[in-house]
Amino acid sequence: MPNVAVSSEVSVAYESFGDPGDPPVLLVMGFGAQMLAWHEDFCRALADRGRYVIRYDNRDCGLSTTFDEHPVDVTEFIAAVSSGDIPAAVAMVPYRLRDMADDGLGLLTALGIERAHVVGTSMGGMIAQTMALSSPERVLTLTSMMSSTGESEYGRSSPEAQAALFTPKPADRAGYVAAAEKELVWASKRYGDAAALRELAAASYDRSYYPAGIGRQLGAMILSGSRADALRELRVPTLVIHGLDDTLIDPGGGERTAELVPGAELLLIPDMGHDRPRELWPELIDALVSHTG
Repeated sequence: MPNVAVSSEVSVAYESFGDPGDPPVLLVMGFGAQMLAWHEDFCRALADRGRYVIRYDNRDCGLSTTFDEHPVDVTEFIAAVSSGDIPAAVAMVPYRLRDMADDGLGLLTALGIERAHVVGTSMGGMIAQTMALSSPERVLTLTSMMSSTGESEYGRSSPEAQAALFTPKPADRAGYVAAAEKELVWASKRYGDAAALRELAAASYDRSYYPAGIGRQLGAMILSGSRADALRELRVPTLVIHGLDDTLIDPGGGERTAELVPGAELLLIPDMGHDRPRELWPELIDALVSHTG
């Protein structure tokens, strides 16, 4: 997988699928997850439908640039935010979602792509929204999947999902892989697949075990605040996809996004949680091909 400089301080690892002459689709991954979470088979299936597909690691994840010189303790950060000590929280985190959005746009520039269809999932949906808001001239279409607007009252996590998200995983490989099953709490109730979760966890651990970036990515999400006012003015064609089984970002997050963006299309999918079950790939890919056509 190649690695390319997208700014003076950040390089990102990426991989592409399909014909570069086809319409480009940039896939943006979510919180703490490597580009591997955009399954290779999913990427190839989308490429087979006539799209040039690009997946990449966000900063502080996978094989992209890390910010080790800015350690963030998640417990301390959450305590600062919860107590209202925002200056202390701000001082801990070296970047925001806008910087992460610039990484994705910088990757497009490095690849010689002027405009692309941008698809983001979870935190990646927030990054994709930010790309469209900051540089609408470079985003052909936006797809915001299982994401939200940055407004704290929408897209809430269930207590069980929040506990699973913030419980540190064991540092040893076997423990890390076994702990992946906890993610079933926000997966599709019908199609949740413990074996697939373990397989992804094993591949991610072997490729790049790097829990230190989680605190900084979390801080970037929280401190970037609400995008509600800006989304009301967005004029990029937008598709919002959300699973009705999602307990990590409840469907209200997607509904609110579609409500705010003028002309947005909302696709609520039964039997999908905060995941992309293989059984639902045909529906998801059909939706993406239609929207990016």
